[in-house]
Order: sequence, then structure tokens, then C-alpha cells
Amino acid sequence: MSKIPQYLVHSPKDNVGVVVVEGLEAGTAMLGVITENDTATELVARHDIPIGHKVALKELKAGDTVIKYGEDIGRMVADAKPGEHVHVHNLKTKRW
Repeated sequence: MSKIPQYLVHSPKDNVGVVVVEGLEAGTAMLGVITENDTATELVARHDIPIGHKVALKELKAGDTVIKYGEDIGRMVADAKPGEHVHVHNLKTKRW
């Protein structure tokens, strides 16, 4: 496992993190940091995930609210397991 975090989580309330490295491949054992309390977390990437995209930290079901930076950023429209890519294919805004 890398000593450099591959994903960041702002708040312990978050259920997604943000990938912060290029070329993250499926099967990678990832190190994450929760910045609000400076704690480490670990996850295995289930998909290739581009830098800046989200990764599920826990099981997310269609209809679940997605929390990032401690805030509601939308709802899941498809399920995602921990370590899976969360983006426009399975996450939609609640605004429209």
C-alpha cells in the first residue's frame, strides 16, 4: 500500500472520497485520509478511477444521498459498492 494518500475525504460524515492521483487502477489497495480529523482509511479500488472523481466509501444504494465535504451533493441512481467509481453514471443532482 502506498504511503501517499490516493483519495481524500473531508468529513467523517462523507460517504464518498475524491481520488487525488493519476492512473488509479482497479485492484489498487488505496490509502485515504479524512482531513477533518487527520485519520487514515483504507479501501480497494474496484474500478479504474480518474483523478478528481469520487470513490464510494461504503455500500451506496439507488436513492441514497451522497455526502461530500459534509454536504448533500445528490442521490445515487444506481448501486455502488465500497471502492467503486461514483460519477455521472450513478450519481445525479437533486436540483433537477
